[in-house]
Amino acid sequence: MEKTLDIIVEKADENARLDVFIATRLDITRSLAARAIDEGRVSADGRARKSSFRLKAGMRVQAGIPEEKGPGPLPAASDIPLAVLYEDEHIVVVDKPAGMVVHPGAGRSEATLVHALLHRYPEMAGVGSPERPGIVHRLDKLTSGVMVAARSATAYDALVRAFKEHRHTRIYRTVCYGRMERSEGRIETFMDRHPSDRKKMSSKVARGRRAVTDWRVIREWGQLSLLELTLQTGRTHQIRVHLADTGHPVAGDPEYGGKRRANTITDPVVRARVKKLGRQMLHAWKLGITHPTTGRWMEFISEVPEDMNGLIALLDERMER
Repeated sequence: MEKTLDIIVEKADENARLDVFIATRLDITRSLAARAIDEGRVSADGRARKSSFRLKAGMRVQAGIPEEKGPGPLPAASDIPLAVLYEDEHIVVVDKPAGMVVHPGAGRSEATLVHALLHRYPEMAGVGSPERPGIVHRLDKLTSGVMVAARSATAYDALVRAFKEHRHTRIYRTVCYGRMERSEGRIETFMDRHPSDRKKMSSKVARGRRAVTDWRVIREWGQLSLLELTLQTGRTHQIRVHLADTGHPVAGDPEYGGKRRANTITDPVVRARVKKLGRQMLHAWKLGITHPTTGRWMEFISEVPEDMNGLIALLDERMER
């Protein structure tokens, strides 16, 4: 069921916060109203706004908000192969393959990373959210690389706080289109839901959440480049959006232009290889964290996977020719 609203703001509600207005009118919690606003389910005069947006008399507010559900059932443990880079009683660091979803959600209820973790570490069932036990950060389904999860409540609380405050290091490697204008640089923008496709994100917005990505060139092959990128913030699809919006989409990216761009590659061998990529060439290469109980700084590396290494080797070979 969905609660809907289509109303003109009256003088009495002038200057009310959008989240408070929605919560009051639909008789829902303010946190649910704020989440719906962040997800692009609410508009004021046809535009997505922030929760803190102050309404004016005469504005038309529209909303369509699914009713809040209680916690879902705990995912069932599944005996799924898991590449573990490090483990102790408080944390586990894994190498997530491309194609694996991190936790159950819309369209995926089994064979996720959470199912695999619960099979190996059943005590994680009581750590954090019931729907995503132990999970403190995520990678997209088609992004590979290193992730940390919490095995204890103490570790969970500390890691969630550290990620929120950006007290960690996340370094990625990617093959993207084009040649960068410099050897290194920073992309700093706002980021918010795409104005016409609410399932996607965009950095071509006037307001939103601050998003910062540092990058440096490792190698160039004419129409493609190998970059190393460091996240200073952790927004949804941040690297993919930043590179696409600056004209350098990630090779193979099915949502942000990296798949269509393959048709522009002049080398027929490279073009054919890129068009067959089954996912975006984006890999979470290094993760640095402060251990949540010992306070020791730790770094973990996930080697670049075979599909991405194969593309890099082919590009090197074609460049030599």
